[in-house]
Amino acid sequence: MSLLAALPAEFDPRPLPPDGLGPAEDEDGVLLLDLAGGDAPAAADAAARCSRLPLIAIVAPGTTEPPPFDCHTFLTAPVAPFVLARALAQAADHARLRREQVAARQELEELHAIGVRLTAERDTDALLDLILTKARAITRSDAGSIYVVEEPRGGPRHLRFTLAQNDSVQVPFTEFTLPINQESIAGHVALTGEIVQVDDAYDAPEGFPCRINREFDLQIGYRTKSMLVVPMRTPSGEVIGVLQLINGKRDAAIRFASGEAVEHGAIPYSPSARSLAASLASQAAVALENSRLYASIERLFEGFVQASVIAIESRDPTTSGHSFRVANLTVALAGAVDRADNGPLAAVRFSADQMREIRYASLLHDFGKVGVREEILVKAKKLHPWHLELIQQRGEIIKRGVQLRHARRKLDYLREHGAAGFSEAATAWDAELACALDEIASRLELVAQANEPLVLPGDRADRVPHLALPTFIDHLGEAQTLVTPEEAQILSIPRGSLTAEEFRQIQSHVTHTFQFLSQIPWTRALSRIPEIARSHHEKLDGSGYPLGKRAADIPVQSRMMTIADIFDALTASDRPYKAAIPVERALDILSREARLGSLDPSLLEIFIDIRPWTPHQT
Repeated sequence: MSLLAALPAEFDPRPLPPDGLGPAEDEDGVLLLDLAGGDAPAAADAAARCSRLPLIAIVAPGTTEPPPFDCHTFLTAPVAPFVLARALAQAADHARLRREQVAARQELEELHAIGVRLTAERDTDALLDLILTKARAITRSDAGSIYVVEEPRGGPRHLRFTLAQNDSVQVPFTEFTLPINQESIAGHVALTGEIVQVDDAYDAPEGFPCRINREFDLQIGYRTKSMLVVPMRTPSGEVIGVLQLINGKRDAAIRFASGEAVEHGAIPYSPSARSLAASLASQAAVALENSRLYASIERLFEGFVQASVIAIESRDPTTSGHSFRVANLTVALAGAVDRADNGPLAAVRFSADQMREIRYASLLHDFGKVGVREEILVKAKKLHPWHLELIQQRGEIIKRGVQLRHARRKLDYLREHGAAGFSEAATAWDAELACALDEIASRLELVAQANEPLVLPGDRADRVPHLALPTFIDHLGEAQTLVTPEEAQILSIPRGSLTAEEFRQIQSHVTHTFQFLSQIPWTRALSRIPEIARSHHEKLDGSGYPLGKRAADIPVQSRMMTIADIFDALTASDRPYKAAIPVERALDILSREARLGSLDPSLLEIFIDIRPWTPHQT
């Protein structure tokens, strides 16, 4: 129409294309509908199909009501060219501002969503991958990389090339380090904390502060053009990494097939992309610093656990390594249970935190031994060493007393009868003395045998209580016994080395474990460690300790640890009070316990199936 021809040159009137879609998303445009002499239904259809464009309607003279569809404004014919030009400019500005507002809101929402994900991710490698992936997505970058600042003990700070991504070519990744200096863009950014943007890396502007190395491009057959290199700076101002984005694109789906494609397709980074990358880098720095802090806390706690286990086992060297072996066996069993897809345990699954919980509970299951007297912990035989020495000294005293009594008998005879018949009498007395000394020696030998934590043959076991009977008459005419009734009772322990009271004290280590571990402010993810550790001596039939729990009340984690604990105790070769038994015999014992109802048969079946004690499992 002649009205459009009269518009200023900056306007580009175009007819609506047949598809009715109008200009591209990133182009400004206004839909102008002439309702004064046109087809109203066709105009309404065009308005519906181009709803994203601001609409200006020209209505018939005398019309006071707006058109029956949304429009930016309506003008009454005839319209002066300058009035139409102003209305078109205002509508275009309004559309641009609305588009920018929508884009800004979307960018903020995306940054917020990214920030939430960054905060939730604790694995450093996964976090770095997430940072680079999201940074490339919001800036539409074809490639990118991350450098992390390291400060080795005793050495200068440097950058480690940690991660690289590229949509167009396969990048053979190899970690390497760079000095933090002006020799590279990443080093410069880490040194100065400034953002560096280059529109063409092969044609850097005069006075560019650092050198751009093309060797990497040559190695992988790529062309680096536009670059945006951003410091990952913490709120305190420390640069802990560098985010490098390469080759911005109009469309994230584009793949560059060659260097020529990069030349024509890569675009400089916009101020908006620069701002987004800077915001994301700041969030990433906080997330990375938190991840590092979390990792350092984990290492600290891991060291504390390791040191605690070593300290516990140093009090009882005979069980050295037991806690670590039980932890390895239990974790291996838990992993197999987690993978089971059929049977009664198919529904049991353990998260990464629960696996850590199982491992720590297994490592610390004997922590309560610090509350048990060391002389009981290390008691290898029924009598303490000092106690056995006391009996041996008592035997020597009794021997001397018997010898004195026989010597006095000889002296008394000589005083009363002289030498007549002395030889015959002395010979008989010497034989009697020899018998007494042999009996003392025999009883001391029986004490030594009974002191071993083994089952005595029936005849010898029957003789032990008689050791407390008064048998030997000393030089004062008093009857002496080699052992006291209490000592005879200790030597009569049928199996093992502990008295009933000592065994109760050993059992108390489970309660001490719970009490001590409950004092630690565990995170919510690890809060069940005290309970899991306390229940590792409970049995499904209620015959365990310390609480006599039954199956329904015993955590499955504790049931697994029970199997591992018993297996290691049976097969361990470092126990002085018992010999190690073969693995198959130990499994027979565990199977018998499962049949009797004290151990979980389903867990034991998996334990036997995976054989976690073998080298390839441990």
